[in-house]
Amino acid sequence: MKAYILKKFGGPSVLSLSEVSEPLVETGDIRIKTECIGLNYAEIQSRKGLYGWAPKLPYILGMEAFGTIDQIGANVSPEKIGKKVMIGTQFGSYGEYIVVPEHLAVPAIQHYSDDENAAFLVNYMTAWIALIEIARVKAGDKVLIQAAAGGVGTAAVQIAKNLDCSVFGTCSTNTKKKLLNDLGVDLAIDYREDDFGRLIKNFTSGSGVDVVLEVVGGDVYQKSLSLLNPFGRLVIVGFASLDLKKWNPASWIKTWRDIPRVNVKNLALKSRGVMATHLGYLLNNKIIMQRVITELKQFIKANNIKPIIGHQFDFHELTIAHELMESRSSVGKIVIHVN
Repeated sequence: MKAYILKKFGGPSVLSLSEVSEPLVETGDIRIKTECIGLNYAEIQSRKGLYGWAPKLPYILGMEAFGTIDQIGANVSPEKIGKKVMIGTQFGSYGEYIVVPEHLAVPAIQHYSDDENAAFLVNYMTAWIALIEIARVKAGDKVLIQAAAGGVGTAAVQIAKNLDCSVFGTCSTNTKKKLLNDLGVDLAIDYREDDFGRLIKNFTSGSGVDVVLEVVGGDVYQKSLSLLNPFGRLVIVGFASLDLKKWNPASWIKTWRDIPRVNVKNLALKSRGVMATHLGYLLNNKIIMQRVITELKQFIKANNIKPIIGHQFDFHELTIAHELMESRSSVGKIVIHVN
């Protein structure tokens, strides 16, 4: 089969399409013929050697895909063959076939297109866990979503708006700002031109926000924390500003400085909380994952929510897709068509 194997860390050019052996199915496994891949920013960091959850080199990149089950291992029902599924996993989706444990394959959402199924699982589960399970968002909360026009960001906007929250979203281009306005955010902020902290304070008459979904780190994290009201909750789901270069000691200092940190005494002064989540470390908790995906599916169906597909590429164009995502110019979810 054809797949992208990461053999060394670096820029998008380290990705090359190779011919490799098809993965083997073992007991409890299923094999999926990959049809669409959903890109995630963690894969950019993995390619650069900056992602702690990544396996050791060499390996096939990719955490998310949609396709058809074509082989099963022992202890898996034969009825699974031919079923359309979404998968979220640690690695392996940048290939024509992928093998995963049965519980990591989620039945496709029937009223979604192939692209929408490929774009759903990782981003929406991340946003749902951060907002619902951890931040306990409720109607009337003021919610700030950083990088709101990306895959996780647009998912979080849709969830929060359908919970009757006031939503503020930051972005970096006029196109992204228009998308956020189209999604119904109460205040879309281009952080290149405006101070998001000042604008939010003005908009809320100085009251700040109740919840922050933070994905950047550095100064963005610090300013976001300063906006939290008493009983406010900030949930960290990423660290997009991470740009460590082993050959550049200056980048070591910046990375160390930008890592989100908390001072418990300062949190106590305003009764605020800082929390974090990483979907990958929850994947093997079958009970939690089943409950979360069931509740999430019910919510998106009841509220007619669909993923925002911003860009589509063919399989041989995956390097171009990485370049686009890393440039921070992408909008919504990037989807790769394998066949």
